[in-house]
Amino acid sequence: FRSLPTLSKPFDRSQEHETCIDGRRVNGLFIIITACETEHHKSMDMGNQHPSISRLQEIQKEVKSIEQQVVGFSGLSDDKNYKKLERILTKQLFEIDSVDTEGKGDIQQARKRAAQETERLLKELEQNANHPHRIEIQNIFEEAQSLVREKIVPFYNGGNCITDEFEEGIQDIILRLTHVKTGGKISLRKARYHTLTKICAVQEIIEDCMKKQPSLPLSEDAHPSVAKINFVMCEVNKARGVLIALLMGVNSSETCRHLSCVLSGLMADLDALDVCGRTEIRNYRREVVEDINKLLKYLDLEEEADTTRAFDLRQNHSILKIEKVLKRMREIKNELLQAQNPPELYLSSKTELQGLIGQLDEVSLEKNPCIREARRRAVIEVQTLITYIDLKEALEKRKLFACEEHPSHKAVWNVLGNLSEIQGEVLSFDGNRTDKNYIRLEELLTKQLLALDAVDPQGEEKCKAARKQAVKLAQNILSYLDLKSDEWEY
Repeated sequence: FRSLPTLSKPFDRSQEHETCIDGRRVNGLFIIITACETEHHKSMDMGNQHPSISRLQEIQKEVKSIEQQVVGFSGLSDDKNYKKLERILTKQLFEIDSVDTEGKGDIQQARKRAAQETERLLKELEQNANHPHRIEIQNIFEEAQSLVREKIVPFYNGGNCITDEFEEGIQDIILRLTHVKTGGKISLRKARYHTLTKICAVQEIIEDCMKKQPSLPLSEDAHPSVAKINFVMCEVNKARGVLIALLMGVNSSETCRHLSCVLSGLMADLDALDVCGRTEIRNYRREVVEDINKLLKYLDLEEEADTTRAFDLRQNHSILKIEKVLKRMREIKNELLQAQNPPELYLSSKTELQGLIGQLDEVSLEKNPCIREARRRAVIEVQTLITYIDLKEALEKRKLFACEEHPSHKAVWNVLGNLSEIQGEVLSFDGNRTDKNYIRLEELLTKQLLALDAVDPQGEEKCKAARKQAVKLAQNILSYLDLKSDEWEY
């Protein structure tokens, strides 16, 4: 830079300077020099940053590092992880409070912001653990625990067989869990998923045990290895009961790690057996090995759910397929409701809607009750639209072929006409059960049911059948309105 000529006046960035070096302008060079000076001043400022500000930034960084753990916390307030996170955040609050502001406004503001952020996370942690729907999930899980303690533990301890009462009870519990609202909160989705995973695993273990028993123990005289396989099979049956108790939290004397070691040891014992040349013994051993592998898989369920984010069904392949079907169904619905001449669309719309039902039938449930419920709801959505078209077509045909009919039969058709109009409104409804429109539609449907109840068939079988169908339709529309307004999500 020594070869640069000295400027007679300060550098003016607003003007184009003609100073040259070897015929080249130096304006760009001065910009580079200015930029370097700016960076130098910034680094000087950072180096001269007040120690209290630096300390607050360090604390905020530590708090930020556990934010995702707090947001995704799905346990209860007596969990070890809850106490650990609460302890860390409380400690950081004390650290923030101990920072000396020296009466400086900027440091006071920085300390206030750091304290507010930490308090926000503490509050979110508490809300996650004590959310009403989290408590609801826990209460349902405790019902499942009681059922397992009463029906399953005695079974594996040599008690009576598993009853239909248990199967019905566990199915009801799974259904209730799928209907727990999460409001999109990660913590609630995780809690619901983990609870469902455990209960469904228990259901699957029991069903598998009841439906597919291993081959009966072979005679120990058949081969020296048979005695060992029989022993291992008995141990696997015991381990099955222990696993169920562990999954449901009704066995405090056993751990998943120890059970995993036991099962792995049994597997090693089977692998060490020499069964060459004996097909029936080799097949017998293979069945027991498959049982052990299934039990080991269940031990990894919870960890797998966290690492794969399986609890977040928004990106699940089956859910995406269901959403694609629902999107197309809504497009068809809007076309029908807004069409100038709807009858022209009836045939093509019904054909496409039947195809959508077929696509839903092909959706993999992945043994997930929430996916099953999502598919069930989607099927109802599509079928309701098909029913709407069917009723419209029937009403159109009746207009074309008017004839004398029984007064009671005519009264039923009048109600069906009213139901058709109400059903169109229900299809367009998008709200919850506190909306005035929901209450209005519910009242309208109730009035139609009362009108049908007042119809006297006067012994006419055709009229009785028509009234029965109309009542069923009104009830289905009412159920569909409830389904649309219950704010369920997966």
